[in-house]
Amino acid sequence: MSAPQVGDKAPDFTLPNQSGANVTLSDYRGEKVVVLYFYPKDNTRGCTAEACSFRDSYENFTDAGAEVIGISSDSVESHEKFAGRHELPFVLLADRDKTVRKQYGAATMGVLPGRVTFVIDREGIVRHAFSSQMNIGGHIDDALAVVKQLQSA
Repeated sequence: MSAPQVGDKAPDFTLPNQSGANVTLSDYRGEKVVVLYFYPKDNTRGCTAEACSFRDSYENFTDAGAEVIGISSDSVESHEKFAGRHELPFVLLADRDKTVRKQYGAATMGVLPGRVTFVIDREGIVRHAFSSQMNIGGHIDDALAVVKQLQSA
């Protein structure tokens, strides 16, 4: 499945968070901008660096009216430990069967779990997409810049 493009409606989904409670993307519609980031795996060097960068910038995102949500195919239990170990203040969702990852086309070369970030506005429209396995800082910086633009619009 191909990734939603800028201007497309973001595919809706419901997944369990690190506490086991279901989170539905459309629940944020009309309320908050969503920074939805897909990452390969809990507790790997790059993914830990990315999660901690989002953590360190989390207040900037929330001040601008956005919520950060991370998604990987790790289990609820893995997410709970990962979030606790690194004091992550945002939601991590368990996409065990990779259905949502496929909906968003968040794979590298079609096979490996990709590192892709989407900014979804309050109406549920994709306003930004950034894909890079290595430029972790770009995910945070670009997403925050778009969130701030949406806030002032």
